Amino acid sequence: MKTLNNNRPARRAGFTLAEMMVVIVIIGLLATLVVPNVVGFLSRAIGGKVKADINQICNALDNYAVQNAGQYPETLEDLINPPEGQPPYLKGKTIPKDPWKREFRYDPPSVTGTGEYRVYTLGKDDSEGGEGDDADIDNISIQEDK
Repeated sequence: MKTLNNNRPARRAGFTLAEMMVVIVIIGLLATLVVPNVVGFLSRAIGGKVKADINQICNALDNYAVQNAGQYPETLEDLINPPEGQPPYLKGKTIPKDPWKREFRYDPPSVTGTGEYRVYTLGKDDSEGGEGDDADIDNISIQEDK
């Protein structure tokens, strides 16, 4: 007949409080190192996407002008709904939106008074001016950056 040895301490499964605190501190340190870098990459990616979308719209506007005796459209909608017999100038059924889910703004040459059009977004804050993600981005400033 076997008897249980009650003098031996029972084995416990799990972690001690000290072990848990060490793990939490390590996770906290990693988060403080990783999060700022990820946010910076995300901000640069958003800026790159905006510039690529504006360049795509500008190329479509220039193609429209070539096909229509130098006349630019009055709205961006004309790029996906062109005059009779012409193919759309942008792929898709809608104009691309900026990363903040707002439509890009367009001032045709007749509005700017300079003979040039302007395609732009007002940034995350949707108001004139700003820095970082709130900065306005347009085709003119993109060309100046090159």
